[in-house]
Amino acid sequence: MDFDIIVLGAGMVGVSTAIALQQRGQRVALLDRRAPGEETSHGNAGLLERAAVVPYGFPRDIGSVLRIGRNRSTDVRYQPSSLLQSTPWLWRYFRASAPHRLAAAAHDMLPLISRSLDEHATLLAAANMQQLCSDDGLYEAYRTEAGFQREADNARRIAAEHGLRLQILGAAALRAAEPGLGEGFAGAVHWRDPQRVADPGALTRGYAAYFQSLGGVLLQQEATALTPDGSGWQVATVQGKLHAAQVVVAMGPWSDDMFRPLGYHIPLQAKRGYHMHYRPLGPGLQYTVADVEGGFVIAPMQRGLRIATGVELARRDAAPNYAQLEQAEALARGLFPLGERLDATPWMGSRPCLPDMRPALGAAPRHRGLWFNFGHAHHGLTLGPVCGQLLAQQICGETPFTDPTPYAPARFL
Repeated sequence: MDFDIIVLGAGMVGVSTAIALQQRGQRVALLDRRAPGEETSHGNAGLLERAAVVPYGFPRDIGSVLRIGRNRSTDVRYQPSSLLQSTPWLWRYFRASAPHRLAAAAHDMLPLISRSLDEHATLLAAANMQQLCSDDGLYEAYRTEAGFQREADNARRIAAEHGLRLQILGAAALRAAEPGLGEGFAGAVHWRDPQRVADPGALTRGYAAYFQSLGGVLLQQEATALTPDGSGWQVATVQGKLHAAQVVVAMGPWSDDMFRPLGYHIPLQAKRGYHMHYRPLGPGLQYTVADVEGGFVIAPMQRGLRIATGVELARRDAAPNYAQLEQAEALARGLFPLGERLDATPWMGSRPCLPDMRPALGAAPRHRGLWFNFGHAHHGLTLGPVCGQLLAQQICGETPFTDPTPYAPARFL
């Protein structure tokens, strides 16, 4: 065997998994067609979302469904050509978002969310990347008084239930805390526990460099096929063939390229998103601000102010449609200190989502030595290290820190 384990995918989840395995004495190769952190892990809003204790469910009220159906909102868009392919997945997602099922998903995800910052803190120190993270938290800002009051009450309930820190700010207090904002927000919920990452792609690359310092092998090659090979696995790449006793599929929204030919029908769906950077005007922004009713997030990054859009439902490889980003930019100007665009073209990426809002994390049920770690939806950056540790514990025969059953890929058989 060339390696003990090959990890396919060098996003935050794959890099973190490779580190956890290398730390346990495995000979690990980390394989991706691109450099670490250049896909989904690069383009997000840069949040380690400790306060995201309730998954993003499908809207259940008729008003939201009708609004989304008109396909003109900033938070959710769809390409009509994708609806036929997406309908079965959307139905499963809709059913899983019923209140009692959403509560069950939140319960199952809590052990991962609650441990996520501790695992990042360990890696930040080991990789010497602390300078990229700030304990700023997240502002969820509301344009209407009704929306602000309703969500402030909901936030207080969630914070009390889960021991989270928050501060409720009215319009004047919000402007004082963030002078770069214009008038137009009724108030905000300041979640204090999330951490801001000034360059999520650079953080992933820093973790990958730490993996290499442990003796791990980083290979920039495209995996074209994965097949059982005697007592192990063969990974075919454009450059040749690699062999390992075990393989981890952690390719985010591209994971189905590996598991479908092996006979697995896991309902993986890409939720696409866009971002653009802008030159900050005046004082810029000090904090990440989610314009909740606007349907987008603006985050201060090393490159500038980044608008990160909501969800676009489309085929993973369909041509980009920048209408959602352009609408978000139009809504943001005047409220946020946005100067000119800094990127030649908008960035587009895909979030790997499963309809029950839990990742596929654990052993492939029909193949020995095959492991899955994908489907982290909006929180791959947050959950990468904790999920890497949980999977490594299972692979290496350790007692897992939490029951991994809710994430087992076998639930889709």
